[in-house]
Amino acid sequence: MTLPDLGSANLGAWGAVIAILAMAVATYLCRIAGVVLMGFIPLTPHVRRGLAALPGSIIAATVLPLIERLGLAAGVALLAAMGSMILRRNELLALVVGMSVIAGLRALGF
Repeated sequence: MTLPDLGSANLGAWGAVIAILAMAVATYLCRIAGVVLMGFIPLTPHVRRGLAALPGSIIAATVLPLIERLGLAAGVALLAAMGSMILRRNELLALVVGMSVIAGLRALGF
């Protein structure tokens, strides 16, 4: 796939505005597409279970590669942040705990 050659196009000062508007339209279409598509899918118990498991699977798919790449310290920091979140229900405290744990482990050489 090649990108179109826009070198000859003279968009002038409106180029940035056109790009921002195009990105806004693309973002809106991506967001509304899920709502429209789900209007055609019957919500059977099987589909409901899949949708209920979706946030956890997205988090796992996002976090696990980071832990694999960043090492044991990241995993321990994540567990500490999760524990803080379970115990205190405070996102800011969980963030501080996770960052403190990983900073401490990195200072210790992990």
